[in-house]
Amino acid sequence: MRLLFLGDIVGSCGREAVVRNVPKLRRELDLDYVVANGENCTGGRGLNARHADELFDCGIDIITGGNHTFQHREFYPYLDSTAGVTRPLNYPPGAPGHGIAEAGNLVVLNLIGRVFMGSDYDDPFRAADEAIASINPNRFIFVDLHAEATSEKQAMAWYLDGRVTALVGTHTHVPTADARLLPHGTAFCSDAGMCGARDSVIGDEVQAVISRFLTQMPTRLPAAEGPAVLNGVLIEADDTTKRAISITRCDRVSC
Repeated sequence: MRLLFLGDIVGSCGREAVVRNVPKLRRELDLDYVVANGENCTGGRGLNARHADELFDCGIDIITGGNHTFQHREFYPYLDSTAGVTRPLNYPPGAPGHGIAEAGNLVVLNLIGRVFMGSDYDDPFRAADEAIASINPNRFIFVDLHAEATSEKQAMAWYLDGRVTALVGTHTHVPTADARLLPHGTAFCSDAGMCGARDSVIGDEVQAVISRFLTQMPTRLPAAEGPAVLNGVLIEADDTTKRAISITRCDRVSC
């Protein structure tokens, strides 16, 4: 099994680059599945139905979410009705949507961390336990942990080592160089990075971000435009054991 996971897609720049490149990447890398975090697709914050459909149409199998998933209220019915788009599983009961999605023999589990992310979420560790207990062990399980703290992501990866095929972090928009296989066969990377404007501050316009730091005033942060970077990881897993064989970074620039 060969799976490409793409980090947070930011704004029209990142979205258009993904739509343009995913069909080529599927052929070039001989991919079975493509999963992408889409919680920043629409205007840099949140996701709407039209943009989600664009991602599915270009060849993405499952779209994961995060703390901006509920930015656009008109998207809530789509979350409830569309099997291939998720929000973090450990939102409190009653939140729209679902935290688990399936494509073929792949199950994707979407979680959100709590360190530096607020205290409004349920425990992601116990949520993972409950979800994994309900999944047929003869499935590939991929986890997107949307979290700020590297320590929380590492701890979750060690906690799930041997129980999931791979766990990759999102949210910081900065790709990390720690992709590795853990002892019991789980592939891990702290953060996939982002798909968005290369000349930006985590996908946002540079001058707007600098202005906010200088003035400490609330400032709108538009998603940047220009040449895009696509950050992701390529995971290969054994079809019999469902454990990972390799994980490598897959980073591209799209002009």
